[in-house]
Amino acid sequence: MTLEQLRIFVAVAERLHVTRAAEMLHLTQSAVSAAIAALEQRHNAKLFDRVGRRLELTAAGRALLPEARVVLQSARNAEAALTDLAGLTRGTLTVAASQTVSSYWLPERLARFAQTYPDIQLTMLTGNTGQAAQAVTNGTAELGFVEGEVREAHLLRETISADRIALYSSPDHPLAHKRVRADDLAHAHWVLREEGSGTRAHFEGEMRRVGIDPARLHVVMVMPTNEAALAAAAKGAMLTAVSELAAAPHVAAGLVARVRFALAERKFEMLHHRERDQSRAAAAFAAMLSTHR
Repeated sequence: MTLEQLRIFVAVAERLHVTRAAEMLHLTQSAVSAAIAALEQRHNAKLFDRVGRRLELTAAGRALLPEARVVLQSARNAEAALTDLAGLTRGTLTVAASQTVSSYWLPERLARFAQTYPDIQLTMLTGNTGQAAQAVTNGTAELGFVEGEVREAHLLRETISADRIALYSSPDHPLAHKRVRADDLAHAHWVLREEGSGTRAHFEGEMRRVGIDPARLHVVMVMPTNEAALAAAAKGAMLTAVSELAAAPHVAAGLVARVRFALAERKFEMLHHRERDQSRAAAAFAAMLSTHR
């Protein structure tokens, strides 16, 4: 087996979904499926069962997963050691970020770092807050950047920026442009981000703050991205809650309108594993963020 096959296996095993693993790895679905098939054929062991429309790990797959993680982490440690010996003249830095951070805040800062250290290969993994934290936990990424609350004791957290969640609707919605009360929100129909996203967690926390039980909201649709939630709100009689950064171009184009109800600011945080030493590349990027936020 190869390290690439193990990397693909772990990605599929952690998501139990070929398409999502392929997107994370920046590979085609056929390439991911072929790698898994080659691994299974080479060792005459089935790693996944397809149950209905979802994948499940077989006994062999469950046994392989922790061992594969150890092998991949050892390979990353070896590469990091060689990279640090070479200073910052070459090497890699992998970061994981939740969707809002990865789409609207982090890319320009990675680009600035790349200008200063052009021989460092940068990779950004995108998911929700929980997935970004998990990537730092299992060593897939060295640094994580999230907008949601992370409670894992093994992750060090540092506030690096902030933004604000706001409420949006179609321009012709009865609540569009109006200052509304909590009671109006309690009776509205909603399209929201998925459970596990920082945006969803912050919104639900704010609803509790104003006396609304999030479980009692009429959530008609759940979407995996800010853009999908905004698109659904633009065409339906639903409200959504997303970052002002994500909504700005949609508001400018007249596709959605802001609903006037103030929500508290939220933090963007950088995550680092408490028990792992930072590479020189990660330390340099963190230092750049502390001086140029």
